[in-house]
Amino acid sequence: MDNLFSMNTSGKSYAPLAERMRPETLDEFYGQQHILSKGMPLERAIRADRVTSMIFWGPPGCGKTTLANIISKTCGGEFAKLNAVSCGVADVKEVIKQAKDRMNMYGKRTYLLLDECHRFNKAQLDSLLASIEDGSIVFIGSTTENPNVALTRAILSRCIVYEFKKLTKEDLNQALNRALTAEKGLKNYNVLLEDDAREHLLNASDGDVRTMLNTLELAVMTSPYDDEGRTVVDKTTILNCLQKKSLALDENLFYDLLSAFCKSLRGSDPDAGVYYCLRLIESGCDPMIIARRLIAHASEDVGMADSNAMVVAVSAMEALKNIGLPEAKLSLCHATIYICLAPKSNAVIRAMEAVQSDLKDNKDDAIPVYLKDKTYAPKEETSQYKYAHLYGGYVDQQYLPDSLKDRKYVVLSNNGKEKDLIIPKDPKRSKYNP
Repeated sequence: MDNLFSMNTSGKSYAPLAERMRPETLDEFYGQQHILSKGMPLERAIRADRVTSMIFWGPPGCGKTTLANIISKTCGGEFAKLNAVSCGVADVKEVIKQAKDRMNMYGKRTYLLLDECHRFNKAQLDSLLASIEDGSIVFIGSTTENPNVALTRAILSRCIVYEFKKLTKEDLNQALNRALTAEKGLKNYNVLLEDDAREHLLNASDGDVRTMLNTLELAVMTSPYDDEGRTVVDKTTILNCLQKKSLALDENLFYDLLSAFCKSLRGSDPDAGVYYCLRLIESGCDPMIIARRLIAHASEDVGMADSNAMVVAVSAMEALKNIGLPEAKLSLCHATIYICLAPKSNAVIRAMEAVQSDLKDNKDDAIPVYLKDKTYAPKEETSQYKYAHLYGGYVDQQYLPDSLKDRKYVVLSNNGKEKDLIIPKDPKRSKYNP
């Protein structure tokens, strides 16, 4: 219900355009046709008032909260909304108490939307279980995080998970046209949105209708009327209001991008490597994480095939420490391209893993007596040691413990500079030749 301050002197709501244009019925809802097209189970359940507890999982601005509102109105229930960031168990219990009273007195169901439900811990989520089971509330959890990872199994077993997808360009265009022509939208402003401005707005919104409508409203409010009384919105105005494409980065997407970056380094794709490097930085990722991964992959995936990769990666980290962003983006991209294009060998990590396995499993770590510190070892024992430089730089003697003396941890490849390296102890070759 409107109060004294919810309407201005012109009778127009102060609510943002995205809120004013929120669909109120299932027929007005756009997008998510994979779960809401006619005949789909969720669509039929809503129209038949047979909705059970569920979890809506998807990116921001794709309609999760809007659909929860529509469900409560369509099914004739009371709608309660909490945000897991700012509420606790006490708030949940109060909603549940009111829901039970409402059901007992009026036979009316309560739909509880819990935004950002992944922010609740196990104890907080468990406080909902009994009420979900006995039907006191119809729980609708809304989250941008993968519920299979972020939520407890107890909640998941009591709810149906619906995955929401980014709105398509066609969905956004439908919402845009509605906002421009509706009375509660921008109809009274007689907006002329130029074609290139529309195209950029649709692309830059990246499937987020809230971002699109809020940007449109700001552009309209800051654009003058022309001689014909129209509010002309051009591409420059949209660019100034939007500034840049929003790159949202939740926890799942962060690890997916980082994984894609690492696999691009290993897979020798410099285009993808630079793309994921800069996308992570532009999304707010700490660039030092990227620098650390570059150093790790310089040894893990390039190794002895081109040891300069390590030098370049460490130099990129030093550049980041000393000059910072944005200049250090060049150094990070430089190292990314170098590692992508370098010959690949995993000999270093294979040797490391093999040694670690033996360190764990083999208990006989006795050092050959002639390798011990001669300060403490008997002279007759250390005198058996052969000083390599007396033999031209190499002498064949046992260095590993007796139980491991035949181990071959370092197995080089024919890639890059590794094919030219010599392992003199191997009697089968002077140069490695697999």
